[in-house]
Amino acid sequence: MQSKVTAEGKREQDLYDKFMCYCKTSGGDLDKSIAAAEAKIEEIEAATKEGRERKAQLEAELKEHEASRDEAKETMSKATALREKQAAAFAKESADLKTNVAAITKAVAALEKGASGAAFLQTPAAQQVRTWAMERATLPDESRQELLSFLSGAAGASYAPQSGEITGILKQMSDEMTADLEAAIAAEEEAIKVYEELMAAKKKEVSTLQKQIESK
Repeated sequence: MQSKVTAEGKREQDLYDKFMCYCKTSGGDLDKSIAAAEAKIEEIEAATKEGRERKAQLEAELKEHEASRDEAKETMSKATALREKQAAAFAKESADLKTNVAAITKAVAALEKGASGAAFLQTPAAQQVRTWAMERATLPDESRQELLSFLSGAAGASYAPQSGEITGILKQMSDEMTADLEAAIAAEEEAIKVYEELMAAKKKEVSTLQKQIESK
């Protein structure tokens, strides 16, 4: 009986020792697991914070790129509208100048060939020259008045072409118109060049910004 009790006690002691050993071993592993989990949580929280900051940065960059792209497109649109107005104005200006130069050239040729003032005043060229002389020609007052008097018919019938007074004024006007036409052509060519350079630069800018937007 005594031996049985002793054996039973030893078995219980062995079980207790194994349990305590398990607790000590498992407790150490558990502490390590908890520490690792806490470290992982901190790592995840840091990564999450970094992700939020990166997202906010990307959203800000995206808005900036979109705003810059829209601004570039608006600049292109405004530049195109302005170019169209400039082209229309040039077309009208150059057409008027060419028409008036042609009219004066005919007038001078007719007068130099001996045509009478009355005969010239019956031509469409006379009206074109009169309008230009009144509205746009840069002439001394005396010359302007003499020309307008002739074109009004006041001196038309008695004007002697050989005197050269009127033809001289007309040639002066023709030179002025030709210079204005050349200046208008040069200005138009420069405007076209500037517009094309601007459009090329803005198209490149829009393309670059669009690629950056799509990559976000």
